[in-house]
Amino acid sequence: MPEGAGAGRRGAMNAPSPLAPAGFPDLPSIGGLRMAVAAAGIKYRGRTDLWLAEVAQGSVAAGVFTLSRTASAPVEWCRAALGSGAARAVLVNSGNANAFTGATGASAVRASAGAVAARLRCAPRSVYVASTGVIGEPLPTERVEASMDALVADLGAAGWRESAQAIMTTDTFPKGAGARVGLDDAEIAVAGICKGSGMIEPDMATMLGFVFTDLAVAPGALQALLNSAVQDSFNAITVDGDTSTSDTVLLIATGAARNRAIDDADDPRAAEFGRVLETVMVDLATQVVRDGEGASKFITIEVSGARDDRAARVIAKAIANSPLVKTAIAGADANWGRVVMAVGKAGEAVRRERLGIRMGGVEIAADGRAVDGYDESRVAAHLRGREIHLAVSVGVGAGRARVWTCDLTEGYVRINADYRS
Repeated sequence: MPEGAGAGRRGAMNAPSPLAPAGFPDLPSIGGLRMAVAAAGIKYRGRTDLWLAEVAQGSVAAGVFTLSRTASAPVEWCRAALGSGAARAVLVNSGNANAFTGATGASAVRASAGAVAARLRCAPRSVYVASTGVIGEPLPTERVEASMDALVADLGAAGWRESAQAIMTTDTFPKGAGARVGLDDAEIAVAGICKGSGMIEPDMATMLGFVFTDLAVAPGALQALLNSAVQDSFNAITVDGDTSTSDTVLLIATGAARNRAIDDADDPRAAEFGRVLETVMVDLATQVVRDGEGASKFITIEVSGARDDRAARVIAKAIANSPLVKTAIAGADANWGRVVMAVGKAGEAVRRERLGIRMGGVEIAADGRAVDGYDESRVAAHLRGREIHLAVSVGVGAGRARVWTCDLTEGYVRINADYRS
């Protein structure tokens, strides 16, 4: 959910999104990682809202964060902490974003990181902190600190599902993904969790994502791998076009697999690992869209023929963020004129005489005009389903992009109108 809205949906324990996966996946364990959760009562009652992940000595971290000019105190802390590349722990709370809280917010982050560091006997700057929930309310640090002894004592007790549940706000289901890949003579595990449902259009170097691997890798190479993977995963989704104050994705490598270390992003093994990492991150990112507030349809938008990949992404996002396109799809209305409008407002080069549109594989428009005699009933039938595919060609160059979004329904309005109640 948005960082500025939310308790109503989560507090009411709504049924999972109709687009939710059948169940939580069986994720691989990561050597050198222990996790714990606690119910600190930060905002919610009777549910976990605090998560701690401890990683082994020598672990390294990479991160990407919101480009919002009103970034939260935890985001600013993590940006500074990444300077060393070292990591020993991640602490996350739900129910309070600790954003737009001034000096009090910065003090709360220092206190929270310090409380973890004192118990793990590490430097506070090796503790990464993230928060999600309502904007503008002071974080009740005393509740975090009161839970700390029990949280540390329980390290190793929480699994992936419990961890994913602890960081939820308006999410209707916990989100996790993982994979394995062979490198050298070692089997490398990758697994992670994320949260997000509304206030989703990440702009990272909206949501929180934490991915772990036992790969042995240098900090610079790990950062390059994350920068690449995030572009076609978290930066390719949108629910409502709003970028959060708290967007954070951390990638932490423990080195426990003891493979021959990857010291350079140009190492061919880095590319091999990067493909698996991107697969995991795309899985996490698309789960966020499938949990879009009020969503009833998962929409894949592919744009081709743009001047370059950047222009294709801009056009695809213009379509994905159009309330008129999203509501038409919600109503199973094959109003392709709204797609034409969205393409035009994107501000990128388009050859109108070569514009083409397909919905569900059915060609609707070609060469800049409607296809004679196309069967709209086939398109309408596709739009009544849960999985929607929209393809647009703009006839300029070789640029391509794919983004994911969801429809816009009355449910989105209800959730956000009631968020703080």
